[in-house]
Amino acid sequence: MTRHLFLRATLALFLSLGAGSLSLAPACGNELEQPDRTISLNDVKGGRLLFKTNQPGRFLPAPTLKTDVRISVTGLIARATVSQEFLNPSLAKDAWAEGIYVFPLPETAAVDHLRMKIGERIIEGQIKEKTEAKKVYEQAKQEGKRASLVEQERPNIFTTSVANIGPGERITVEIEYQETIRYDQGAFSLRFPMVVGPRYIPGTPVVMEDQPPGNGWSLDTDRVPDASRITPPVLHPAHSPINPINPVSLNIDLAPGFPLGKLESPYHQILTIAEPDGRQHITLRKDAVPADRDFLLTWHPASGQAPTVSVFREQRGNEHYAFLMAMPPIGSDHSPTTVARETIFVIDTSGSMSGTSIEQAKAALLLALNRLTTQDRFNVIQFNSVTHVLFSQAQPVRPDTLRKAVHYVEQLRANGGTEILPALRMALKGSAPTSHLRQVIFLTDGQVGNEDELFEIIRTQLGTSRLFTIGIGSAPNSHFMRKAAEFGRGTFTHIGSTSEVQAQMDAIFRKLERPALTDLRIDGINDQVEMFPPRIPDLYEGEPVVVTLKGRTLPDKVTIQGLIGSAPWTTSITLKNSDPREGLSVYWARQKIAALMDQQRYGLDETATKQAVLDVALAHHLVSKYTSLVAVDVTPARPADKLLQTHAMKTNLPDGQDYQAIFGLPQTATSGQLQILFGLAALLAAWLMWTVRGYWKRIA
Repeated sequence: MTRHLFLRATLALFLSLGAGSLSLAPACGNELEQPDRTISLNDVKGGRLLFKTNQPGRFLPAPTLKTDVRISVTGLIARATVSQEFLNPSLAKDAWAEGIYVFPLPETAAVDHLRMKIGERIIEGQIKEKTEAKKVYEQAKQEGKRASLVEQERPNIFTTSVANIGPGERITVEIEYQETIRYDQGAFSLRFPMVVGPRYIPGTPVVMEDQPPGNGWSLDTDRVPDASRITPPVLHPAHSPINPINPVSLNIDLAPGFPLGKLESPYHQILTIAEPDGRQHITLRKDAVPADRDFLLTWHPASGQAPTVSVFREQRGNEHYAFLMAMPPIGSDHSPTTVARETIFVIDTSGSMSGTSIEQAKAALLLALNRLTTQDRFNVIQFNSVTHVLFSQAQPVRPDTLRKAVHYVEQLRANGGTEILPALRMALKGSAPTSHLRQVIFLTDGQVGNEDELFEIIRTQLGTSRLFTIGIGSAPNSHFMRKAAEFGRGTFTHIGSTSEVQAQMDAIFRKLERPALTDLRIDGINDQVEMFPPRIPDLYEGEPVVVTLKGRTLPDKVTIQGLIGSAPWTTSITLKNSDPREGLSVYWARQKIAALMDQQRYGLDETATKQAVLDVALAHHLVSKYTSLVAVDVTPARPADKLLQTHAMKTNLPDGQDYQAIFGLPQTATSGQLQILFGLAALLAAWLMWTVRGYWKRIA
């Protein structure tokens, strides 16, 4: 069996590399056999993505995509509509297309609606079990019906598939989701990710028996079985058209519920229109921007206007839902701790960190080193394809050890793969003296495909350490970064530009140096009420207590208690007569699904998890690991004698990243590709010789 799988995987890799340009060519069926569908460069009237054909001077126009995002923020709830317009630019009568687009959404997004628009017609999507939804979509595709399918690959990675886009036709897919606004350090924030960064995929290529491969640049592996579904093809920057691919327009209506002090977008230029009722209308200064970095909007209440408690309720059928957020006091009354710390700094120096990301990470690390005191101990670990540690064990902070560390960091360069696992094990395996608080600070973009494997290491090997993650770059893997910090009993901080290093590092050290809010509990809730999270984690300064409740009846009042350092903290919250708010049931359902998936990591049977997730997701019309949204037009559109060509929509490279450092070979690196093919051919030949030799030994 092992030999069989090895042979299949090797052949699959061999064939995938031999089919076109290095791992990044989209699946285009037999398009090269359709010369009447091609165009010349003289036919191009604007920016357009073209595929080479075997006809000299002839190209195949790819379907294009543009995205329009509209977000309405009311208090702490954001409701978003993401419109993806798929255009088949070819006018040839036989040029029917299927577009497949892998894209990010916030990791906490609750996706609950799908609409497919064809001209004036609107087809509403239905929530179904994932395998059933896929079957419905594939059947419609084969029958020539227009259809759309939205699937969740990871909590922050989704795939939209649109079948049977006719020549010159536009089909719009609208996806709706809901999320809560983040509050930290006195500021509210909304993040909209725009691009899935290239993920490092460890492991040995395998052929999955129970699922068809995706259209990504990576093969599935034994450590990342869905790798082909989370690695969308990436357009080489040198091949970008004049106009950006995947342009994004964005509009936000903000009703914060309190007077604003400051409103800003650090990574995009925006225009703001203030309404008389206090609402703000925000748009991008440009009509559209390339989908190559996260969009972030932050707002601060005017002085003295920040809410200390927020309570909302919703009734859906016989069930009542409540959302509670309490703001503990910011540490003006609590001085920095004087406890000695053992701080282990881990910095990602892989290829995906090349460019501005490694400079941001080094600047952050140098700043952190300068914050250490003489009572502390420290060490520095760097990793790419291999892991290297500065000292054999953590060292006291002295002038000589600091000088050595500073010199070490200044010499760091980015290259190689993102092998986080050995570095994570090394960082967590140590134990600090009982007099020291052990903290691990991880600086990375988190662009890996084996998140679950890493979560398990954190869960089982954390010990007494606390893990703090610092996301680096324009499009970090925030799902991994946030969840790793959650499992590590720390916090997640994002640094998106070099100008933010000082402020963000000051913020994280403010948390590190001040007492956490611990031993949190809520009194007044009976066994008939479901609460998420079921156990409130420790919180750091500036972080709110957030819980959601569901029950046939809810208490009129609850009390939150905990400790700030060694000092008791308590607050009472009245639920009776609280403000009504739509969408709380969706938020509760999303939280429950996340909790169920966490329980699976802690050993809950997968079959039981799947059924529990299905029950919640189907009842609340939510996309999840086990459910998808599908929409089908009842009328066949594509004639039975016309072929359907599948196109994996290419994504932009995240801003600041170096294509060469990530992929190693240019997209059209024929010589490098041939070298790989020769190597694989040699590998295959060696395997065959080994098999034949074993056969003759057995019959001799």
